[in-house]
Amino acid sequence: MKTLQRCNVLTMETTKHEVVVSDFRQATSDIVPVRKSRLRHLSKGSDKNDLHIIPSTRFQGSKRKMLPWLHEILSDLRFDTVLDAFGGSGCVSYLLKRMGKKVTFNDCFRWNYILGQAVVANNRVSLSNEDVDQILAPRTDYPWGKVVSTNFKGIYYLDSENEWIDTVTTNIFELTGYSEEILHYKQALAFYALFQACLVKRPFNLFHRRNLDVRLRDVPRSFGNKATWDRPFSDWFHRFVMEANGLVFASQKPCRAINSDVFDIDPSGFEMVYLDPPYVKKTPARSGTNYLRYYHFLEGLATYHTWEERIDFSTRNRRLKENREELVFIPDKAIDSFDRLFKQFRDSTIVVSYTAGGIPSIDTLRRLLKKYKSNVKLITKPYVYALNRQNGDKRLNRECVLVGV
Repeated sequence: MKTLQRCNVLTMETTKHEVVVSDFRQATSDIVPVRKSRLRHLSKGSDKNDLHIIPSTRFQGSKRKMLPWLHEILSDLRFDTVLDAFGGSGCVSYLLKRMGKKVTFNDCFRWNYILGQAVVANNRVSLSNEDVDQILAPRTDYPWGKVVSTNFKGIYYLDSENEWIDTVTTNIFELTGYSEEILHYKQALAFYALFQACLVKRPFNLFHRRNLDVRLRDVPRSFGNKATWDRPFSDWFHRFVMEANGLVFASQKPCRAINSDVFDIDPSGFEMVYLDPPYVKKTPARSGTNYLRYYHFLEGLATYHTWEERIDFSTRNRRLKENREELVFIPDKAIDSFDRLFKQFRDSTIVVSYTAGGIPSIDTLRRLLKKYKSNVKLITKPYVYALNRQNGDKRLNRECVLVGV
């Protein structure tokens, strides 16, 4: 396998610490950087086609493809400070950062918080080739054991891939040679690359079922990409390190990432709050979107030190035991949960993303929001998520944004 050429390292003096910025222009031809053009800050009137410089997302419910539409909506609002309360993949927070806003990214899951640290809170730090060499170096000692190799044999990845994941995860946590602040962001960038590599090699980009056999069967396929699944982890890791580095830029205002239950957040200080909570599906099962069930493997990697003791061994695919915040977004509790959110952030402009056909209905959400906001506007757009056609007829699948001021 080809490796990245040694990079030129530029050290920038700041008032607090040294920041290392890597130059990956001498990358090999088979690993193409995401960013080739100069990054520009977005403001009202910016070309929406400039929104191609956005983190990759392989997450269910991601707003990545709707960012030009959201940009138009958000550009009409007056605000400088903003809370992205259910940050998820980070793409909306990243859009807001590029719009020059003071962004607080929040998510209750640790792995999502790490994504927010990598591309939202991080202004200057990137990974050098020396860092990548250290992260990919073989090792013989594992302070926390080989959690993936021991507990996930034959579930998601090949044995050799499981060992690679154990090695890389341990090396990320054991990365040294920098101040605490710089190291924090370097580890976040490395995890960004590891998470993306794990997702791209999974059928459906999910961990909701034990289905390694789907990848290994020699049969005609109507979905997925076997060449992608079979490409070595290290190749993908290099590819996503370059992507992560290409997303780093110094924002006009300081941004941060937090890892909190949304109901524990102090609502003061945010001129606008963006809410994109888990959808409750209007199906016979009437189930909430269980992101922990879909991405428990990534949450385990992010909390590797304690992962093994939190595995639910009664499940076939070794999910995590806790369910946390998603329990409040189930059919029996969803209306009360939305009402709590709207009341909590009633002093801010509230922007809500939700889908038509969900629970509560859009009319119910609008009624709830009007309890706290005198002016509520509904904006809709036809949209079908790749893995969610819950309303059957495409014409009934609409993404909705409620704006309360």
